[in-house]
Amino acid sequence: MGRTIVEKIIGRHGGGDCRAGDVVWMGIDNRTARDFAGASVVANLEQYGGDSPVADPGKTFFTFDCNVPANTIPYAENQQRIREFARDRGIRVYDVDAGIGSHVTIEEGYGLPGTTTVGTDSHLNIMGSVGAFGQGMGDTDIAFAFKTGKVWFEVPPSVRVELQGMPSRGTEAKDVALAMLGRFSGHELLGKSVEVYGPWAEQATLPDCITLSSLATEMGAIIALIPPNGNVLQYFGISREDAVYADPDAEYEAEYTLDIEGLMPMIACPPSPTNVFPVHEMTSVRVDGVFIGSCTNGTYEDLVLTAELLRGRKVAPGVMLKVVPATRTTWSRLLDEGYLKVIFDAGGIISNAGCAGCASGQIGMTGSGEVQVSTSNRNFKGKQGKGETYLAGIGTAVASAVLGRIASVHELWPR
Repeated sequence: MGRTIVEKIIGRHGGGDCRAGDVVWMGIDNRTARDFAGASVVANLEQYGGDSPVADPGKTFFTFDCNVPANTIPYAENQQRIREFARDRGIRVYDVDAGIGSHVTIEEGYGLPGTTTVGTDSHLNIMGSVGAFGQGMGDTDIAFAFKTGKVWFEVPPSVRVELQGMPSRGTEAKDVALAMLGRFSGHELLGKSVEVYGPWAEQATLPDCITLSSLATEMGAIIALIPPNGNVLQYFGISREDAVYADPDAEYEAEYTLDIEGLMPMIACPPSPTNVFPVHEMTSVRVDGVFIGSCTNGTYEDLVLTAELLRGRKVAPGVMLKVVPATRTTWSRLLDEGYLKVIFDAGGIISNAGCAGCASGQIGMTGSGEVQVSTSNRNFKGKQGKGETYLAGIGTAVASAVLGRIASVHELWPR
């Protein structure tokens, strides 16, 4: 019997011929902690780590992305404690100017296909976008990974999801991910490693893959693994032999199909990412604000699309549009190429790279009664404020900002 992708990756990192349900010690290529819970990791290491609290500083790094720069004293204290610890131990810190840690991990070439990464980020399973293993864990587990270079892990069961057909023009990766959330709202994927196949997955860009995999947590899955296609292999400059794929006779706990032929833009209504409807059913909802960014939709390609849709247009009166690139590298490129000017001229507010709307009110929160369209991954009450948050893709977000109500990107065509 062959093995699935997650079984192969864990097997190559110390698990041997492991199968679903096996508990193994897994070697970790990249051990990370962010400003959220990172100080607790440091506290554990200082108390229990001994003279050599970190196994391999070259494979260990901190990322600041939740509250950047710190706008509360507790965050400032935590970040400084991490900096001092890292300085003393020769550990790399991607500080408040770097951007979202998971995106930095991919950008910097740490998260290659087939590698393993753990950290204090609940969306670190975004590494599934490149056919790698990533997992968010508690501060004690991450401290142990820093100290030993490994963690124990129960190999999850694998399921296979076949996306049949191709979406309509104007439909994005976020809409595909929302369609999956709507289809699997009954917890079918809970605790599973999900492998995603089909013509859409075979031609998806890396940003497309990042968007879909970043929503695995909201699907209840351990991870959503997309077998590296030609676009992903080209990004890293590697061949198919360097990546990990399931065996033809791999055994899955379940196999599902989801028809996305002609899929139209989708939107997740409050209070859950699984409360999904076609955008055209929600066009009577007035909008007060729009947030574009997060680990789900903050890539260079996402914000180029944002700028091109806004070019020659204005944000509707009374609507606040907030845009945040995922990383400093993305920010710099958008600045050099003039895309940030387009967004600014349309009336957008642009902030420094980071999690922004998803974390600690870094670019503001919503008030009671305020309605926001967001490209992030969570919309439960309190996550982005006391208002009502709808989750959508770039096209829907921009159209909503321009028209002042929930709107499909198709309403911007033709000019």
